[in-house]
Amino acid sequence: MKKILSVVGARPNFIKIAPLAKAFKKYRKEVKHLLCHTGQHFDKRMSEIFFDELKMPEPDFNLGVGGGSHAEQTARIMLELEKVLHQEKPHLVIVPGDVNSTLAAALVASKMGIPVAHVEAGLRSFDKTMPEEINRIVTDVVSDFLFVTEHSGMHNLRDEGVDDSKIFFVGNTMIDSLDANWDAVESNTVTDRMGLTKGKYIVATFHRPTNVDDRENLAEIMDTMGKLAGERKLVFPVHPRTRKNIRAFGLEKKIPGSLILTEPLGYLEFLSLMRYAELVITDSGGIQEETTYMGVQCITVRKNTERPVTIDVGTNHLVGVSMEKVEKTAMDILDGITKPGRIPELWDGKAAKRIAEIIMQHKE
Repeated sequence: MKKILSVVGARPNFIKIAPLAKAFKKYRKEVKHLLCHTGQHFDKRMSEIFFDELKMPEPDFNLGVGGGSHAEQTARIMLELEKVLHQEKPHLVIVPGDVNSTLAAALVASKMGIPVAHVEAGLRSFDKTMPEEINRIVTDVVSDFLFVTEHSGMHNLRDEGVDDSKIFFVGNTMIDSLDANWDAVESNTVTDRMGLTKGKYIVATFHRPTNVDDRENLAEIMDTMGKLAGERKLVFPVHPRTRKNIRAFGLEKKIPGSLILTEPLGYLEFLSLMRYAELVITDSGGIQEETTYMGVQCITVRKNTERPVTIDVGTNHLVGVSMEKVEKTAMDILDGITKPGRIPELWDGKAAKRIAEIIMQHKE
């Protein structure tokens, strides 16, 4: 019996691993799949609710590391996970995405001689001021299986000298989760509860340090969201980090009554909110992918993206961090100047099945 340990720590990780947990059930006689939750996201709305909605099994291990600086959090995960790996001696460790839990687990496993599989490998923003970029690069260097979501990931890994035998273009497990829950997304009543007209409102999310940790930048964002809320109802589910800074910077006065601020929503609620939006404005990576799959116009408020397929093929508009440009692009979209999009290759709900098959073929 082979033992595989998947390590999750933040909202996007749960979404990417849930389909894999399901896919490995087919091989339950040959493989024992274990789940370790690092506790990197410890807010209930940002963590446990996703286990419930994604129908994921309860974690076999919960490290409970909580917050802290990047160094503190990464170090605590490494220390606690090392104990689990010594105890369980898995044959493979699977790490999704690009958060601190991803990096920490990949480092510990590789130093212990345990093969590592990286789900969502090869993505690059080419911006090393982003902690996620460092996490991606280092994780890919030490990984033995690199599971790629889009063609740019293949090119990046090859440019970095990774051997083709380690690279597998499999599709996107985040889209697997969306596809598997599509009926629940379409039937969710969140728009009715919020009094929204489908196709006639905007959704906004911001959480990246460059946008929300600087008072001037966050003030400009709130001003622009306030202006757009004068054109359409605008729903702003507020990340804990963003809410903390709105208070700390005294920006509550910049919130007009037409701007609907909510607590972070559950997975299905938020997907449904995006599904029926006219426009989504964000600095998130995963949301660029989800809106592309759903055919919803998306404005990404960043200077770069590690997911270029969402621009080249999908509905994503990368506009930089100028709020003037964000406002202009948003008004163009509200006036009907939209870009057509299509679903990228292999974003078909079967990525996890492909990953499980590849791992089983190489299980020795």
